[in-house]
Amino acid sequence: MKRWVLATVLALSATALATTPATAAPAKPLVVHCEFTPTPENPAARPVLRPLPFALTRGTADITFRTNYGPVTIELNRAGAAPCAVHNMLSLVLQRFYNHTECFRLTNSSRLGVLQCGDLYRQEEGGPGYKFADEVSGQETYPRGTIAMGNQGPGTNGSEFFIVHSFANIPANYSVMGKVVRGMDVLDRIVAAGIIPVSGPQDGLPAKPVKIERVTFG
Repeated sequence: MKRWVLATVLALSATALATTPATAAPAKPLVVHCEFTPTPENPAARPVLRPLPFALTRGTADITFRTNYGPVTIELNRAGAAPCAVHNMLSLVLQRFYNHTECFRLTNSSRLGVLQCGDLYRQEEGGPGYKFADEVSGQETYPRGTIAMGNQGPGTNGSEFFIVHSFANIPANYSVMGKVVRGMDVLDRIVAAGIIPVSGPQDGLPAKPVKIERVTFG
């Protein structure tokens, strides 16, 4: 009997060892450090405090851009690849940075279909007075409905962002924050209204201005 019990225990132990990884993957930290660096050469277009230097890496948060075309609700993913970018956008929304602003770029080419917003003065001018690093792995893709940070080169993230209304065949250089969960029809109406060409026949200002009247949580 003792031999049978010992054999059973050894067999169960061998099974457990065979099915349990030798080393468990390290748990993702609850918070990550973020560095928001002042840009005195590009001061804030509107008074705003820099976000706290850490970001949560759990859960999601919904925000709604209430535009003159209708509402667009975004699910921001704290658990994704860009928690600092999500933390930054939530901070700017809380401080009403995006309220009463305009989206200055619309593209609808065979390579790029996005609405770009977040600059207060004009395209790529009028940010929050600081910058922070990219959060990219090189594997990012940008399907319809993606919201991602815009930038003017590596490590220049601030307040600018874009929403993909069709597709974006671009390098994986832009931090992905989340996706549209309601309101893609609003983006479709913006595209249907047309483009005033600036940088090309399908790259310029929305023909009918796109105004963000306010941004709310939920």
